[in-house]
Amino acid sequence: MHIDYPFHVTATGRTAETDFEDHIRDLIEQVLFTSPGERVNRPDFGCGVMQLVFAPNSDELATATQFLVQGSLQQWLGELINIEAVDVRSENSRLHVEVRYVIRRSEDRRIARFEREVT
Repeated sequence: MHIDYPFHVTATGRTAETDFEDHIRDLIEQVLFTSPGERVNRPDFGCGVMQLVFAPNSDELATATQFLVQGSLQQWLGELINIEAVDVRSENSRLHVEVRYVIRRSEDRRIARFEREVT
């Protein structure tokens, strides 16, 4: 078992745990929404996708963002997953990210969807 993200405790007062597949999804979320420089001991961790939301919308930006996200996921989680596709879209004040991946250990195909309000 793995510690669930975001960290919380159960009704019994114990640290919440999750299975391996959900842990992988949690790791993807952490890479996506952590900005480089945010973690003290890993200043290059993350991809900073939230910073790109306010850039002018264009096909070039969308392509660059997808490459940035895919590269960051490959760098940090490449031993655990194979990235098949990444789709990043910004609608009004919301960021939508979809990641299609295969868990290396089980060969299970998964799709993780994330949505964040941009403040």
